Amino acid sequence: MRKITRWWSLAVAALLLSFTASAQYLNTSASFTESTVTEGDVLVLLVPEHENTLSVPGWSNESNRHLQRALSAADFTGKARQQADILAPAGLSFDRLLVLGVGAPSEFPRHSAELLGADLAVYVDRAKAERVVVDAGLITGASENRDIVAAVAHGVDLRNYRFDRYKSEPAARPAAQFTWIVTSRSNTETAYGQMNALAQGVFIARELTNLPGSDGYPAAFAEYARQQLEPLGVEVRIYDREQVKALGMGSLLSVSEGSQHKSHLLVAHYKNNNDERPIALVGKGNTFDTGGYNLKTNAASILRMQTDKAGGAAVVGAVKALAGQQAPVNVVGVVPLSRNMISGEATLPGDVVVAGDGTTIEVANTDAEGRLILADGIWYAREHLNARAIADIATLTGAKVGALGTEYSAVFTDDETILRTMREAGDLTRERVWQLPMDGYERVIQSRIADIKNTGAPGAQAGAIFLRHFAGDTPWIHIDMAGSALIDSASGIHPEGATGYGVRLLTEWVKLYSGE
Repeated sequence: MRKITRWWSLAVAALLLSFTASAQYLNTSASFTESTVTEGDVLVLLVPEHENTLSVPGWSNESNRHLQRALSAADFTGKARQQADILAPAGLSFDRLLVLGVGAPSEFPRHSAELLGADLAVYVDRAKAERVVVDAGLITGASENRDIVAAVAHGVDLRNYRFDRYKSEPAARPAAQFTWIVTSRSNTETAYGQMNALAQGVFIARELTNLPGSDGYPAAFAEYARQQLEPLGVEVRIYDREQVKALGMGSLLSVSEGSQHKSHLLVAHYKNNNDERPIALVGKGNTFDTGGYNLKTNAASILRMQTDKAGGAAVVGAVKALAGQQAPVNVVGVVPLSRNMISGEATLPGDVVVAGDGTTIEVANTDAEGRLILADGIWYAREHLNARAIADIATLTGAKVGALGTEYSAVFTDDETILRTMREAGDLTRERVWQLPMDGYERVIQSRIADIKNTGAPGAQAGAIFLRHFAGDTPWIHIDMAGSALIDSASGIHPEGATGYGVRLLTEWVKLYSGE
């Protein structure tokens, strides 16, 4: 047994070396200055909406006249995300001039600025530009200048991420050098630093979600998270199968019994204030989902099942972002990790398992495994961590996609403060949420042979009612993010592949709920 354990340790170590080799997610760079920059491949002007003739301070009359003629021809007025592309601008030492509208700066929302940054990233990549100068001097308000630039730069970074570790000859990553001309260099650098820490959280979530099932198994996921979080002052503890069993978490334990990669529990605690009780984020970390003996038979569906760990990845990313921002919060990430496979030892439909709190659960469907692992994760956060509030997040049900599509996540809660702050965080980041009801659905998880069962109809409500049982009296919210973990083609701030959805939502929610 010791030789087998040693072999797996070496395998995990080898995998971590490959992670480290490609841990640099971006090849682009960003610098900030208050000085004029007169040379480069592309000059970008951030322009507020205007009615009168536009004149750029410091430009010659000839350059301003050329600019005005081009903008008039394009009917450009500076509306939000409006673009005008000008080749070989007269009197300027740039090959191209790109003019981007920011609307009314005081009313330009953060998510729109991030989308503008994504637009800019696409433009620069297609133009093969290496030196990009972005002049924000026409945004005269100091706070608006700082916030818009930081958000646009953040959008550039989010779009430029690539997952190419398995490509023999990966396409060249975007590698432009961005120089931002701003009102206050120090203030903008600080604001961008906060956004960059958030981006790093998104990147680790994308990386973990993108990993194929045979590489992103429970032990590897947990060790990679440890490697990323501990240098930031996060206390990380990893429970293996025997420790999970000793804690009595039979619900989590049951899901991985059919796999050689057994269940683990990842606990990552970041404390940077005087709150005695942490806010707990609990993320579903099912690293691959065959459905178990309720086997998934749709080839397109099972092919995407490495994304079943996206909720857990979002929790790791949010903890990393908060630690990177040095946010004054007390937060703990709890990720129950499993791999749902079939073998002679796998859980069977109709089996009864015992959760950490003693609840007996009829496994009416082995493909409803996410709530089984989350149940013990939520219980652990309540019982062992004394959490003041719990938010769980998961790619849980197809019923949620049927109800809301992918523009909103479904949320379930009885707590008005949690709901209000989660909605605010969703509106800020454009990872929006919509509350679905639980009242009247309490009986849908009744079991004939056990305390409760892990299925019921409607499906999204059944999952939420099941999970609420394990939160007890602790303020709690369930986020069903099904359908938001992966996109097949690039869109907005997301390249193709894993989106890192939930990192930005949870990061902002923790700060709002903490009263920052």
